[in-house]
Amino acid sequence: MNQMAEVIDLTRGVVWLHVAVFLRAGPVVALFPGIGERTVPVRIKLVLALMVTVVLAPAVAPIVSRPEATPGNLLWLVLSESAIGLMIGLGIRLFVMALQTTGSIAGQSTSLAHILGSAGVTPLPAIGHVLVIGGTALAMILGLHVRAIEMMVLTYGIFPVGLLPEAASVGQWGMRQVAGAFALAFTLAAPFVIVSVLYNLTLGIINRAMPQLMVVFVGAPVITGLGLLFLFLLAPTILTIWAAALDSFLVNPFGGG
Repeated sequence: MNQMAEVIDLTRGVVWLHVAVFLRAGPVVALFPGIGERTVPVRIKLVLALMVTVVLAPAVAPIVSRPEATPGNLLWLVLSESAIGLMIGLGIRLFVMALQTTGSIAGQSTSLAHILGSAGVTPLPAIGHVLVIGGTALAMILGLHVRAIEMMVLTYGIFPVGLLPEAASVGQWGMRQVAGAFALAFTLAAPFVIVSVLYNLTLGIINRAMPQLMVVFVGAPVITGLGLLFLFLLAPTILTIWAAALDSFLVNPFGGG
């Protein structure tokens, strides 16, 4: 009987550990670039989340404490771990939104905003689709999903199981991440904006010099061609900078020293 009780207690501990890890890893997997897209079936996301849970559980088992098994503790575990996982997942997801914003800014600046605008679930300019797909592929090639798993292991030292972070700190962190995502997006799209400004200034000068010339018909193909040329030349640099920023976030997601 004693051995049976020990086996039952051990089984409960293993199940509790995997449930706790799944609650934190699930939102991260559901929001990770590539894996978290709407086009990926929910069953595949669930399987990947379970696989990540199996990988994470042995690594965090020594530092995860098991509370008393009561309905109140179980409810708090679900709320706290899901909230922490959602916070981490949204921090990663902001980098995808930064690429989408970069594509929107570049598309509006170079008259490429509506080409293939409805090719995906979320309407995006053509440049946005190219950058998001390229960034997702680059993230997988560079193994950033493995870095994300390493980062999740380290979060258990910062946010122990069942302990929520302070709301004020989370708010400041969230605002900093959103501001950083928009700053990154504008930085990546800056060459397209500069070309657009120079293009409009040139058209204005030509229009003042030759009012009878329909400068719009002459300039529209030029800005479109320049936009495609800049995308061809700058896409590798843009994606490299983006991947480096994502890697920096995964190394130090909460900005500690």
